[in-house]
Amino acid sequence: MYKILTKEPLNPTVTRMWIEAPLVAAKAKPGQFIILRVDADGERIPLTVAGTDPEKGAVCIIFQIVGATTEKLNHKEAGEYLQDFVGPLGVATKVDGLKNVCVVGGGVGCAIALPIAQELHRLGCKVTSIVGFRNKDLVILEDEFKAASDELIVMSDDGSYGRKGVVTVPLKEKLEAGEKFDEVITIGPVIMMKFVVATTKPFGIPCTVSMNPIMIDGTGMCGGCRLTLNVDGKKVTKFACVDGPDFNGYEVDFDEAMERGAMYKSFERHAYDEACNLFKQEVK
Repeated sequence: MYKILTKEPLNPTVTRMWIEAPLVAAKAKPGQFIILRVDADGERIPLTVAGTDPEKGAVCIIFQIVGATTEKLNHKEAGEYLQDFVGPLGVATKVDGLKNVCVVGGGVGCAIALPIAQELHRLGCKVTSIVGFRNKDLVILEDEFKAASDELIVMSDDGSYGRKGVVTVPLKEKLEAGEKFDEVITIGPVIMMKFVVATTKPFGIPCTVSMNPIMIDGTGMCGGCRLTLNVDGKKVTKFACVDGPDFNGYEVDFDEAMERGAMYKSFERHAYDEACNLFKQEVK
């Protein structure tokens, strides 16, 4: 059992928790993830490690309440326990040798982008962070990004905070102005990452994307998290859990990834509604 040390809402749909998990905290690196179960009857869900404190033996997770399990997880409070907390899994983001990087995050994907920006900053890399949200109420982790960035640009779709527009606008501006990033690292909705890749491609700058497809076991055995890459004109299958979650953005078949990611939307919505109704009945 894994104790919830703290719980904090970051916005109406996103929550941050610190979990007591000393072995995971001692090994986890930016870009890796864990798989947890809320209780013995719960499903296994992957969540990216959003931070670690090895001295306290604690791991940070940040999650959006979008399905039955995240709804159930959000009903847990500090002092309560999770059934399973397994990790670290996946391959850590490669940051060695980078001197000038643009980190592009969207929505809750900023929770994954932040520890990467922090690690790059710690290593002395120049970090430009571009983060985007739908509106002011959904902005998260702004202060943390400021501390880890040489420059932070906040975008909102409706213009209610920061600059109005999408993250590709300031990215394109910088590239057209001659900014020579060693790499662009982007994390967020698949459609956002697709357009970030399209923006960087004409400039020939390496672009890494963090993929989070449907995942079950996290060890490569189930095949649920498979992705199709186009490598040297050939289609190659990779698994996000063991080969990723980071991939060369120029190789990812984003359209297939989006199609597969939408396969269980109706099922997820039904499960979420059932979980909400169950909690409402428990409150009564």
